[in-house]
Amino acid sequence: MSFPRTAVTARLDLRAAAGPDVDELYPIMSDPDGWWFDPAACHADVEQTRAWVARAAERWAEGMSYWTVRERDGGRVIGIGGAQRHASGAWNLSYRIATGAWGRGYATELATAARDAAVEIDPGVPVIAWVAEHNGPSRRVAERLGFTDYGAFVDANDGETRLAYADRPVAAFLTRGG
Repeated sequence: MSFPRTAVTARLDLRAAAGPDVDELYPIMSDPDGWWFDPAACHADVEQTRAWVARAAERWAEGMSYWTVRERDGGRVIGIGGAQRHASGAWNLSYRIATGAWGRGYATELATAARDAAVEIDPGVPVIAWVAEHNGPSRRVAERLGFTDYGAFVDANDGETRLAYADRPVAAFLTRGG
C-alpha cells in the first residue's frame, strides 16, 4: 500500500517533494538559523538541495517519502517533511519549517499527518523522530505527538547518536547509543 503523494491538513497542502520545488526549498535548507542545532547539515548550495530533493522523490517508490509543505492560504512553500522508511526498517519522521513560519504549529501539523500516514501504510513498525538532545523545539513537537523519548540510539542512516522519540518501543529496531 502506498499513501497518496498529496495530502491536506487544516492549514497545509502537502505534495510529494519534487525537482520543481528546489528553488523554493533551498532558502529553507540553507538558512543557518534553521540549522542552529546541527550547523554542518545546512545546505551549502542549491545543488545540495537538488540532490536531497531528488533522493526524497525517489523514495516514494518505497511507499512514502517527504512532502513539500505549502500553506493552503496562498500556497507559499514553508517547509518539507513527512516519513520515509529508515535503514532500521522503522519509519523516520522529519519536519523542517522555514524559520519565518516557526511558532505557528506547522511542524506539529505536518508531523501528525506524516505519522498517521506511516501508521496507515505499515502499522507494525515504530515511527521515530530522531532528535538532537539539545534541540528543544524538535523535542516539543515529538512530545506533542505523544511520542516517548526512548533515549539515545545510533541513527543507522548516518551513524550519529540522537534521541529516539517514537510512538512505541524501539529497542528491537535500533542499536543503543552513548
